[in-house]
Amino acid sequence: MMKILHLIIPLYILFSLVPAAHAGQKKLKIFVVSSYHKEYLWEQEANEGFCAGMLDFKFLDSREQADEYTLNDQVETDKIIIKKSWLDSKRKSSRSEIEKSALAILSRINAFGPDLIVLGDDNASNFVGSQYIDSAIPVVFRGIVGTPVKYGLADSIEHPGHNVTGVLKLGYPKETIKYFLKLVPSARTFAILADGSETSRAKVKEIIQFEETGKSPLKLVETVMTNSYTDWQNAALRLQGKVDAFFIINHNTIKGDDGRTLDPFKVIAWYLQNIKKPEMTWEKQFVQEGLLMTVDDSAFKQGYEVVRMADMVIHQKKNPEGIPCILPSRGKIMVNRQRAKMLGFDLSGKEFIEEYEDKSLALEKYPQ
Repeated sequence: MMKILHLIIPLYILFSLVPAAHAGQKKLKIFVVSSYHKEYLWEQEANEGFCAGMLDFKFLDSREQADEYTLNDQVETDKIIIKKSWLDSKRKSSRSEIEKSALAILSRINAFGPDLIVLGDDNASNFVGSQYIDSAIPVVFRGIVGTPVKYGLADSIEHPGHNVTGVLKLGYPKETIKYFLKLVPSARTFAILADGSETSRAKVKEIIQFEETGKSPLKLVETVMTNSYTDWQNAALRLQGKVDAFFIINHNTIKGDDGRTLDPFKVIAWYLQNIKKPEMTWEKQFVQEGLLMTVDDSAFKQGYEVVRMADMVIHQKKNPEGIPCILPSRGKIMVNRQRAKMLGFDLSGKEFIEEYEDKSLALEKYPQ
């Protein structure tokens, strides 16, 4: 009997300790901050990529967990807790509004005590990420249109040198102009229409620099950057008599005369109904809204690749200071068939087009 007890007791102690040890394991905590809001098309696609990455790199175990995170902005499993906050800087775009939102998010982050912070796009990286530079918490970003060096987050793209690294979003304006000419070979001149956001400033600068090299096949006639809807409309109407095409950048911080941020679908619906010149843009979401074409800077890839960076930091135990920032490959060459029909374009034989949109979300919401 004593011999049996000598065998059973150690086994009993061993197995009784397993649940206690498991209960005492510290769950990984990740806090995600988006610069924008949940209804923003770019953010929805970036979240699809993020969830796909979280599954592929074994942060999450099931599609149901990913769906719960998407629906509730948080999920808790037996090994991880993820929470998400929205800076909402497209609709609340003044510096004071962004700073107020950032302070509230910083309070949530500090109360949560994350093991990793994931930041989406420029404003989150600038207003939130800058508060954790050289802290004990590693940070990975996606979607910085400018440069992390500009925000003081990195010494260089190749060697960040701090606790921050991530995924760049430089866009493909050169490629967009090149393929636009295949679609509209008669075009010679263009104008830029943009809002006054941080995102637009970076993209406009890149297009201007390309045009100044003398290598652009289209001549840039004028650049308009404004958050005034009236000014934006008047510029579009005036310039359509002077140029062959438009390059439409972001239009999400445009405000009406009452100072309130307008629904970007309303802005684009007006444009599509009143401007008869073809246009380029730089992201899939705007072709979904109804603009003619883009070489997409893929939001899905942005979301996926930021999880790859998180995997390096968390699972591979690499120090962010030595992980170079990366730039994903381009998305697809996209054309909106409805806009092409409105403009009278024949798309037959345009074999370079890789994806079509068949409707305009803006015109569906704000029909003629």
